Amino acid sequence: MFTVNDLFDFEHTRAATLFDGKRFPWEVLGDIGDFILKLGSTLPADEFDNPREGVWIARDAVVFPSAYIAAPCIIDHGTEVRHCAFIRGNALVGKNCVVGNSVELKNVILFDNVQAPHYNYVGDSILGYKSHMGAGSITSNVKSDKTLVIVKSGDELIETGRKKFGAMLGDFVEVGCNSVLNPGTVIGRNTNIYPVSGVRGVIPANSIYKDADNIVSKE
Repeated sequence: MFTVNDLFDFEHTRAATLFDGKRFPWEVLGDIGDFILKLGSTLPADEFDNPREGVWIARDAVVFPSAYIAAPCIIDHGTEVRHCAFIRGNALVGKNCVVGNSVELKNVILFDNVQAPHYNYVGDSILGYKSHMGAGSITSNVKSDKTLVIVKSGDELIETGRKKFGAMLGDFVEVGCNSVLNPGTVIGRNTNIYPVSGVRGVIPANSIYKDADNIVSKE
């Protein structure tokens, strides 16, 4: 329930081919930067500006003057990058997304129509189509003891081999305000996370996460 095909509709991202041959979504995290550079060089010049090496911004995107965008990065059509957003590179931001006030992105793929609108940190993560990060919610991408991240699904432990791994959000996931998605979190499609939650491990699709001991299926 947490393979790439379980989580994402690849019609809603330019990164679809990056996932070819991959079983788990975190397997692409080490390849995002190189993929962006290859993809960016193919984008039509009449649709995308190339303000500096390694950065491509759709001409109909809105980028506030105070936003910082480091290479490699693609900002796709219709996206809004708001005041003081901090994009640190290795970021592929899809169509009609919102990267909001003081939001920080690093080594991420945002599928189309993703919203991270208010004070979010999203690092070493993938956010599926129309997923939404509530105000102040973050992906924590490094364990406190700095050991490699393991994805926990019930009694199953899956080694990722990665020191930095935030969260994988399936399509239509809603994350409540001020929630922390701990390293190695995977949230299935159409799931809602209550505000002020601490989330870890695999959360099933079509669920409501109230707390670790209270996860209910949507009717």
